[in-house]
Amino acid sequence: MTDTVPSPDPELVGALRALSNPMRLQMLQWLREPERHFPIETAIADPAEVGVCVSHIQAKAGLAQSTVSAYMAELQRAGLVRATRVGKWTHYKRDEQRIAHLVAELGQTL
Repeated sequence: MTDTVPSPDPELVGALRALSNPMRLQMLQWLREPERHFPIETAIADPAEVGVCVSHIQAKAGLAQSTVSAYMAELQRAGLVRATRVGKWTHYKRDEQRIAHLVAELGQTL
C-alpha cells in the first residue's frame, strides 16, 4: 500500500524561505511593533496605518539600501508584508491576516 503525501503549498514554502534569512526575520519582528523599534517623530506617515519607511528600516538594519529593498521585496513576494508608496518613499507593514493564515497552515502541515 502506497501513501501519497501531498506536496507542500508553494506559498508556504515561499514564506518559509523568506523567513530563513535571519535579517529578514528580524525585520519582520521589528515591524510587529513599529512604535517600539522606529523613530515615530520623524515618520512621514502613521506606521500603524501605512507602515515603516524603508529608509528607517535601512538605518536600523545598518545595511545598504539595495539590500534592504531586496529583503523587503522578498518578504512582500512571500505575502508577509504589504508595500505602500507615500510620495517617493515606500513603506512596509506586516500583513497580519496572511501571517496568521500561514501559521495555521504550517500547524496543519507539520
